[in-house]
Amino acid sequence: MLRRETCFVLGAAVLGLAAGLRAQDQKLARIDIDALKKRVDEGKDLFFLDVREPHELEELGTLKGYVNIPVGQLETRLNEVPKDRFIVTA
Repeated sequence: MLRRETCFVLGAAVLGLAAGLRAQDQKLARIDIDALKKRVDEGKDLFFLDVREPHELEELGTLKGYVNIPVGQLETRLNEVPKDRFIVTA
């Protein structure tokens, strides 16, 4: 179950963040599930961002610890996304 959710997390919002982060001259990185698990296990300072829309959250639920900023609002709410933490998206 965690593996499927993690796959979803890693792939779902990279495109949504790309436009806003590109404007801020940030870099995007893809990591595999094992690398993410290692970061979590090591206690790295991660920011878990869920960019799904409200109807998707109602249908599928969310994961504990995620901050929800719907992809449609992401550009105007980028100030809520920390610049100094590794961002994991869903």
